[in-house]
Amino acid sequence: MNILVINCGSSSLKFQLINSDTEAVLAKGLCERIGIDGRLTYQPAGGAKEVTDDAMPTHTEAIQLVINALTNEKTGVIKSLSEVGAVGHRVVHGGEKFASSVVITPEVKAAIEECNDLAPLHNPANLIGIEACEKLMPGVPMVAVFDTAFHQTMPGKAYTYGLPYEYYEKYKVRRYGFHGTSHSYVSKRLAEFLGKDVKDMKIIVCHLGNGASVSAVLNGESVDTSMGLTPLEGLVMGTRSGDLDPAILEFLAKKENMDIAALMNMLNKKSGVFGVSGGVSSDFRDLDEAAEAGNDKAQLALDVFAYRVLKYIGAYAAAMNGVDAIAFTAGIGENSASMRSRICENLGYLGVTIDEAANAKRGEDNIISTPDSKVTVAVIPTNEELAIARETLALVK
Repeated sequence: MNILVINCGSSSLKFQLINSDTEAVLAKGLCERIGIDGRLTYQPAGGAKEVTDDAMPTHTEAIQLVINALTNEKTGVIKSLSEVGAVGHRVVHGGEKFASSVVITPEVKAAIEECNDLAPLHNPANLIGIEACEKLMPGVPMVAVFDTAFHQTMPGKAYTYGLPYEYYEKYKVRRYGFHGTSHSYVSKRLAEFLGKDVKDMKIIVCHLGNGASVSAVLNGESVDTSMGLTPLEGLVMGTRSGDLDPAILEFLAKKENMDIAALMNMLNKKSGVFGVSGGVSSDFRDLDEAAEAGNDKAQLALDVFAYRVLKYIGAYAAAMNGVDAIAFTAGIGENSASMRSRICENLGYLGVTIDEAANAKRGEDNIISTPDSKVTVAVIPTNEELAIARETLALVK
């Protein structure tokens, strides 16, 4: 069976067409800079990468471009969408409604939509992907794989907020965590790569992209993670603020005459490195270029991002009473050697030393710490798509 995996992020869309029998990737690609300008990278198995700049104001246009590429007469890998047996969709937030993956029904879509306010940058985009595929492939099974599932092993002391407990009882206000498929895959893959049993390890996974989170994985289970009730908590991100003093909201509401909708829009879409840089960009490549050209705000944005990641690594090392390995993954984690160096340079107290030659490599599982480093540091490219395909197959076969 061929399974199409759609992974919509806040400003990107990764896709893979996977043969579930062999787990071979027939084609893969990435739509990036959605909402900025738009670029599609498409690569059929054994073929060359094709890069096309095309307008992607929303995820709808991005998904249509993906479908066009897969069925293209020259470089497409299928003749028609009838060759797709199922579609697996990454869905960010399932609240407490979904603790595992599910076959999508109208009722499931309605429940996902009810969680839109918990993940305003993602759940609506996930639903767009689902509905676009349903329209083009009527009758093909669709599966939702939730980011929140892996973090359901967090203990109460980690997921409980310092609020009146009645809000958890009434509304399930608690930490959920996100990027679960990535944190799960990367922690297991890291242990496998090191020839160790994940159940005997203390691992910190740094999933660093436009959306970013850090998790503490103890003996194969998530025991804490930086994102919370929504993907807004934790690290400073592309356009999201991350942790802040909640009293700031009242202060700005009075000073700027902002209502709650305006405040949430500011926190989700105008903050993060985009906001700190004075609107230079939410794309770290643009920030690097601007910083190198002498833009102080762009440099500050990069420094703030690295510092927040550094603090979470320290916190989770303390929470687990040590750490055996640190993994960097996702767009920035996998591709920015300078950001990895910047984060790791202050981890000397853990005995971390980085091999800069190894750190310069890209695109593969790779140990970037020196042999005498007390903590192993590695780059592990995430494979959320394979994890989603496996979940999809399990439900539709």
